[in-house]
Order: sequence, then structure tokens, then C-alpha cells
Amino acid sequence: MTYNRINNLTGWLVFLIATFVYVSTMEPTASYWDCGEFISTSYKLMVPHPPGAPVFLLVGRFFSLFASDPQHVAYCVNLVSALSSSFTVLFLFWSITMIAKKLAKDENGGHSTAQVIAIMGAGVVGSLAYTFSDSAWFSAVEAEVYAMSSFFTAIVFWAILKWEAHSDEAASERWLIFIAYLVGLSIGVHLLNLTAIPALAFVYYFKKYDKINLTGSFVTLIISVLLLGVVMVGIIPGLPTIASKFELFFVNSMGMGFGSGVIAFMALLIGGLAYAIYYSQTTGKKLLNISLLALGFILIGYFSYGVIVIRSQFNPPIDMNDPENVMTFTSYLKREQYGDRPLLKGPNFTAKPQEYKKTSPVYVPGKDAKGKDKYIITDYKTEVVYRSKDEVLFPRMYSNQPGHPEQYRSWMKFSKSHVPTFADNMSFMFTYQMGHMYWRYFLWNFAGRMGDEQDSSWLGPNNWFSLDEHTALYASKARNNFFLLPLIAGMIGFSYLITRDRKNGIIVTMLFLFTGLAIIVYLNQPPTEPRERDYTFAASFYAYSIWIGLAVLFLAETLEKYVLKNKLIAASFASAVLLVVPGIMGSQGWDDHDRSKRYYQVESAKNLLNSCAQNAILFTGGDNDTYPLWYAQEVEGVRTDVRVCNLSLLNTDWYIKQMTDKAYLSDSLPIGLSVEQYRQGTNDYLYLDRETYEQNKNATINLPIFLDLAKRKDKLITRIYDGQPLIFYPSSNFVLPVDTAHVASLGIVPKNLIPAITPKLAFSINDGGMDKRTYVILNMLVNNNWKRPIYFSTTLSPSDYIGMQRYMQLEGMAYRLLPVEIPGASEGWINTDLMLKNMMKFEFTNLDDSTIFYDENYQRFTFNSKSQYFTLANQLMQERRDKEAKEAILYCFNKIKSPAIPYDHLNAYMVGQLFKLGEKDLAYKYAMEIRTYAEGVASYIKADKIKETNKKRTIGITLQVLSQILKEHGYTKESEQIDAFMADANLNRAIQ
Repeated sequence: MTYNRINNLTGWLVFLIATFVYVSTMEPTASYWDCGEFISTSYKLMVPHPPGAPVFLLVGRFFSLFASDPQHVAYCVNLVSALSSSFTVLFLFWSITMIAKKLAKDENGGHSTAQVIAIMGAGVVGSLAYTFSDSAWFSAVEAEVYAMSSFFTAIVFWAILKWEAHSDEAASERWLIFIAYLVGLSIGVHLLNLTAIPALAFVYYFKKYDKINLTGSFVTLIISVLLLGVVMVGIIPGLPTIASKFELFFVNSMGMGFGSGVIAFMALLIGGLAYAIYYSQTTGKKLLNISLLALGFILIGYFSYGVIVIRSQFNPPIDMNDPENVMTFTSYLKREQYGDRPLLKGPNFTAKPQEYKKTSPVYVPGKDAKGKDKYIITDYKTEVVYRSKDEVLFPRMYSNQPGHPEQYRSWMKFSKSHVPTFADNMSFMFTYQMGHMYWRYFLWNFAGRMGDEQDSSWLGPNNWFSLDEHTALYASKARNNFFLLPLIAGMIGFSYLITRDRKNGIIVTMLFLFTGLAIIVYLNQPPTEPRERDYTFAASFYAYSIWIGLAVLFLAETLEKYVLKNKLIAASFASAVLLVVPGIMGSQGWDDHDRSKRYYQVESAKNLLNSCAQNAILFTGGDNDTYPLWYAQEVEGVRTDVRVCNLSLLNTDWYIKQMTDKAYLSDSLPIGLSVEQYRQGTNDYLYLDRETYEQNKNATINLPIFLDLAKRKDKLITRIYDGQPLIFYPSSNFVLPVDTAHVASLGIVPKNLIPAITPKLAFSINDGGMDKRTYVILNMLVNNNWKRPIYFSTTLSPSDYIGMQRYMQLEGMAYRLLPVEIPGASEGWINTDLMLKNMMKFEFTNLDDSTIFYDENYQRFTFNSKSQYFTLANQLMQERRDKEAKEAILYCFNKIKSPAIPYDHLNAYMVGQLFKLGEKDLAYKYAMEIRTYAEGVASYIKADKIKETNKKRTIGITLQVLSQILKEHGYTKESEQIDAFMADANLNRAIQ
């Protein structure tokens, strides 16, 4: 059998193994974070958050066509990531064998059977090590863009190695054109793939130039970075920016219709490029011809973004940023809504702004006085200006967002008065940005991981044998111990490659650095993130896996030279021994990467939707609050009569506009504002007139009258500042009058609460002003006049209830706003009949299965569910409905069961409820279960020498509550034992 046939068959065998692993552990439905959004937008080709991923959407849409019913769409779209990852593994295998083939040659340049075995062994070990690496596996089993991005990195790197191998053949440049096309397509997935460009440049340099020196290498590095800049700045946002200038000139200056400038620009771009290619070909300028063809194919791939613009023009239900014209599309690509991060020069977090300088105008399509198309200015982008002495070179500690200064000071151990120096910024970059946010992830993948909590450390030798048989039972499934084997193998492979083949050693190193530490430098991460970001660096771990594979060659040569004296046996033994590396990675990682039985993330969305009355308006907060709801409605068609309104997005004019459109069974929201009254630059913030407020803090404002004045920009509340009319209101106290007879006639208030209908809703806005979303919500309340039910998710922050929580009725996983006020109910009240009916039907599939790993996202969301069951049971007990209270408690205990979802202090409080219900034996049984679990986890934390964590604090609080409850009900001995255990485990300090 020929080498090529062996190489191909072995590669496809590895592909099948990876596919089996990923498909077996793949999530069957939508995961948390962006997955629900990507599945929804793929299924119906809608517009996801900036900068979009049109290639992913198109492939996802294609795969969704194979779904037998809407419930299987998520599985099919998740399959895109699984297969993308499998192909990544395949091309990694072939890349490793191409490099290894150069290292393992006999005297005649051929390959003996032993060498073929060693080469194949290297490919198998390295590619399977990547298969089971933590970050790659995580991305492979959910519908996110990172798996496909890794695929493009893999195939591009493989393609440049193929070009190198065939560069002396005729028409070898087709590989370069192919690479350019792949780079263009990858832009439509994620920009991470572009970081492979420097490695590609070094392959070209080493192949085309015989004399290799430091100067040439440095020039190659500079050119590669410039090429990276050309694509990331010149092409991706640059071309739309130029097109927007054309558009503005053709429409505003020449009086032509919308789109005329874009058409003219595209004609010039395509025509100019076509002529340049023709010129280079007819004049025999080969390098210019290849460069222009490469640019053309990059653009072909990049033009996949046309999908975003075209679909946005149809105004689908999910239309993030509404990029339907060149102005908004340019902003969409630049991710302007997320702001900028300084790279070369900028302020420290201690710097105080000196000026907010207007820069470029914001244009929107409109009409001139004659009714002709014209782009009109609605606002100006602003730039924060700092004093020059407050700015530093290479700022790393720049963010003054809420909480960030405290995080910087905590990490760096600064005093409150300390002003960071350049050295401080460098220290933060090396210790936090590189150390905590890269090397920690790197060691997760190749050394081991301590657990699943945010900021978990890597697992080093001190913790290899810290757990005994008992404490191991309570360890996190995400505690993975690789005994440093992948790390050591990679270091051996790196040394072997760099000494045996310096050129390829440098190429792989460049790939490793530019997909890892270079990204850290570019991202300039803030001091805290909402979740771990290891998936960003998967391509860097891909490069390291090449070195892991090459360790097989080193071991085979070493064994043959010093021990076995037989090449065939040495190659076979080395391959078999180093298969232990991916073997231990797979065995340790399977349980915490297996998501094949998880369903709660979508069920939580359905539970929330089913907490709402017909035709409701539901206010939600962050990504994990909203994206599963979008999935449930858009894909599975669940409760499309409920209109989900995300408060994080309601500050933007494009989202407000979308809320005024009908969607499925939901009518438009009764916002009652024209586009001119809420678009960017208008009513972005309404200000409290503090001087007037201080004179009479008890004054109240009639809300409908105030909103009417604000719409008309009445001079009573309007002041002109810097040419812009701004709204000021004299008091933070508002009153919304209620037509009690009208409300009673609607039948929305339970009969027993009709006497409590209030003639007014009094509330306060205490933030010194109100943002646009609050202004829009208040308009909605007035215009709705109680016709549609209005709900607020229980996962929202208390500040999101805009001071109205005492008028809210809890009905499940959402509060309903009603014009009812019950004395003493400052946090609202419970409709026990309705809440009981809703919550006893909620779904919690497999949350009682201890074999399934649920990370802290699930624990956080199930905590909210448990909280509502506890609240419901408490109210039922107050109403002397003890039987139903017990049913609610047991429903929670049976459906949300430890250790799948760990016991916490809410479970302990429920034990107290069971004691009060007279269920002494049952309460004691659960109390001992909670005690056993909590003490076991505490023992594990102590044995593993884990520092202060949320888990440790939660366990401490749980035991403290349990001790108090047992003591209250006569179990003094057990209470004292728990107290003694807490003291011994040092838990009292953790809960202070």
C-alpha cells in the first residue's frame, strides 16, 4: 500500500473517531450564550449580533433543512460545529504528517515501514490530542462560530503546506488562490482565522528565498502584519467605509436615489480589479497577477456579507443593528456598539475625561424639503479626550466601566490613590491578560483543570494525588488531571522540530504565537469577563498539538538509538506509548464535555414563556435570559403570542423600531413614539433637574402629562445644550393615574384583589435621570393602558423594575405588573393559584440525573427556579394550604436533584419548611442528604487546596442555614456537629 493511501485512510479514520466523539457528546438543543441566537438566525436566515457570520448562517441553514421537525433543527445546526471540528482534526492530521514526513526520511529520501508507522503515529497522537483538548471539545458540541473558525485555520494551514510541497510544479499558484478564497470565506465566520496569515507568510519566505537570515525574517514578519492589517482594516471595514462616502456624495450632493453610490462604487471596484487582472496577465507580470487574483478571491468570500444586508432589508424578527443600508452596515462591521479599546496609546482607568469631542456624524435615510432621498444627520459620534499626562503608551488598565477600577486595584493590589505607571500596565498584561487569560487556558488544555467555576486554576503536581476515595466523589466533573503529559509531549515535540527543521519550527511557532499571545495583545481584555474566553485561543492549542504529535518521532528515534535497536519496534512502541496522551485527555474530559442529555436551557425559556398570560409583553435582560427565548419562539414556535423585549437592546433606536413591528402572533408594542422621537441622538437620556428637585423632594410628576410634554419638546422641560434640545424633569417621583373602572372591566385583576386596585401607580426613578429604555417603557405603560399583560423576568436586576415592584404579581418565573397595591407588599405579592398551576407543569428534564455534568450557568438558573418554589411554598403555608405547599417542595426536590444540581441554602430553607409542615422524617432525611453532600464538597475543596470561591461560600452558607434549622427543631447534636465541621473546614471565614 502506498504512503499516500495509508496517509489518507489513517486521516479519515481519525476523522471518524473525532466525529463519533463530538456527535456522541453534542448538545441536542440550544446551549446557553449565543447558541440560541445563532440557531435561530441560521434557521430563518436572520441577522445576528455584530459583526455577523454569514457563511456560518448559510451552512447552518443548509443543515437545518435535514431536520425532521423544528425540535431537531438545533441538533442539525449543532452538527455544523461537530463536523467542522472533525474536519479540523482531519486537516491537523494531514498537516502533522506533512511536517513529520520531512523529518523521517531514509538515506534515499524514501520512507521505510518503520518511518511510515512513526509518521502516522505522530499524526494520530497530535490530532487526537487536539480532539480531546478542553477548548476545542467545548466549541465542537454547540452551535457557535468558533468550531468553524478553527476549521478554516486548519484547512488554510494545510493548504499552505500543500503549496510548499508542490511549489515547483506548474500552476502551483492555484494553492495560493485557494488559500485567498478560504481567507475571504473565513471572514464570514470569524476574524480569528486571519491570525494565521503571518505563519503563511513565513512558509512563502522560506520556500522562495534560499538565503534565510534575521533581516529577511524580520521583513517577512512586518509584511505579514501589514497584510493582516490590510484585510482587517483595509478590506473588512475599509471597503464599506469608502462605499458609504460614495453613497453620501451620490445621494446628498448629486441628488440620486438611495443605493446609487454603492452601485457606482461596486462597479468601479469590480471593473477596476478586472482590468488590473487583465493588464497583469497580458503584460506577463506574474506576481502582480497572483496578488490581484488573490485579492479578487478574498473579495468573493467576503461578499458573503451580502446575505446580511439582503436579509436585513426584509426586517426579520431578529435583525440586530438593522444593517440594511451601507451606513448601518459599516457600523455593524466595525462593531461600534461595543466601543473601542486603546492599543498603542490611551488613558489609565484613573484618568478623568476632559472633553467629549464630536467626531463623525451619524447619517440615516430620510427626505429633504422637496421629498427627495437624502441622508440626514441625527447625531454625532463622540470621542473622549483626556489630558496628555493621563495617557500612557501601551495602556493595559484603561477601563473605567462600573466595577473595573476595583478589579484592577484588587488584582494589582493598588491603593485607592495609586496611579498606574507604564510598568504597572506591563505587569497587568503579563500577569492577568497573558497569565490568567491565556496561559491558564493553555494549561487547562495540556496540564489539567481544577474545576468548572469561573476563574478556576489549572491542575498542577501539588494536586495530582490530593483527593482520596471519599473526597473524589464530590469533586467537580470538570476536574481533569492529565499529569502534565500533553504539556511535556508538546515541549519535546517543539524542541525536536526546532532543532531538526528550523524553518518548519519557526512556522509552527508563528502560528502558535499569533493565534495566542498576539490575540491577547490585540484584544486588550478588561479585568473581568462575563464568562471564560478560552475558545478564542483554540487555534493556538491547535498549533501546540502539532508539537505533541511530533514527540512520537523523537521517542521513536531515541528508543531505536539507545534501547530497542529496531526501528519498526521503536516506531510502534513510541506511537502506542504516546497514545496515552490523547487517551488520558479523552477519559478525563468525557464526563464534563458530554452534553448529549442537556435540555434545561431551552426548557427554562419555555417555563418563562408559559409563566405569561396570552399576548403578553415580557421584559428580559442579558444573553442567557433572551437567546433561549428567541430559539424557543423562532425555531420551535413556542408561545409566539408573547413579545420578548430585551432591556439591554431597548436603548437602541433600531431595536425600538423592531418592537413597533408585528411578529408572528404578537402585535406591535404600544410604544407610541415616532421614529424621530427615539432615534439615536434624540432622547438618549432625560435628566433630573437637581436644583428644582432639591427644593421640593416630595413633588410628584403626572407621567402622561410629562411624556406628552417630552414628545412635543415643550419649553417647560426642554433646554438647549450645544445646539441639542435636552429634556429635564423636576422630580424623581412619578404618578401613573389608573382608571379603576376600566381596569376592573378588563378582568385582569383576581376577584379577591379588586378592592386593592389603586387609582395611581407611584414610583421613583433615582438614578439622576432616565435612559432611553426607561423612557420607552414608560411610554409603553401609558399607551398600553393595561390592555396587554406586561411581565418582568425574575432574573432581572431589581433596578430594572423601575421602582414598580410593589405593583407586581408573581405568577411563576415572571412578575406581572398590575394596578394593585397591597399594604406591606413592598416586593410585590404572589398569585398562589396561578403560580402553583404554572410551576407544577414546568419541565426540568434530566436535572435529576447525576451522570450529567451541569456547569455554573445551569446552577445559577436553576437556583432562580428553586427560589420561586421556595417562595410559592412559603405563601401556600401562610394561606394554610399545607398539602399543596408540600407538593411544591417535593416537586422541586424530585425534579432538581443533587448532585446533578448541587444542594444549596434554598434546599436547606425548604427543609425548614418541611419541618414546619410536620413532615419531620422527610425533613430530617433531606437535611442529612444536604449535610452529607455539603460536607463532602467542603472536604474536597479543603483537600484540593482550592482558594476562596463562590462554591466554598455557597457550601458555607448552606451548612450554616442547615445548622440553624436543625437547632430550631430540636436536633442540637447534629447542629453542633455541623458547626464543628465548619470551623475545622474554615468555612466561617468564607461566608463573612
